[in-house]
Amino acid sequence: MLPLGTPAPDFSLVNVDGTTVSRDDFAGAPGLLVVFMCNHCPFVIHLADALSAFAAEYQPKGLAIVGISSNDVGGYPADSPEQMVAEAEARGYVFPYLYDETQQVAKAYRAACTPDFFLYDADQRLVYRGQFDSTRPDSGQQPTGADLRAACDAVLAGQPAPEKQLPSIGCNIKWRPGNEPDYFG
Repeated sequence: MLPLGTPAPDFSLVNVDGTTVSRDDFAGAPGLLVVFMCNHCPFVIHLADALSAFAAEYQPKGLAIVGISSNDVGGYPADSPEQMVAEAEARGYVFPYLYDETQQVAKAYRAACTPDFFLYDADQRLVYRGQFDSTRPDSGQQPTGADLRAACDAVLAGQPAPEKQLPSIGCNIKWRPGNEPDYFG
């Protein structure tokens, strides 16, 4: 995992609306949340509606949020850019949902799974790399985003993120054959 305090790696990727979105578009925000996600993973599906509601609640508070899909669409066509458009519309995502075709952005963030959450402070330094909450698919529990909320509330208040950070759990990012990063495996 990226060490806390690491600057947010740069990105410039195409959004579902066809525009290009980059990290620098969020300069000046009190916090930046980068979520590696996709359409087909049961862990993302489990919290997708809660993530949509979370974004609708936290973006007006100043939190910048961006979703990034880095999965190999050759092997996982449900994660194609066309399907990302449909998913963003169906879920009501109010944040940019970007496609990382080369998988270089996922590698720069050392993203491992979907979903994978990276929260940066006003200086775009990593302060949280943990789970949305402790619920899981088929747990019978509805996701609340409790862990991520605590971290975001702290960042937006100018306070340190919680020290206890549990890694996110989900499906591995679907790397193109031969493109797997050195930290995968």
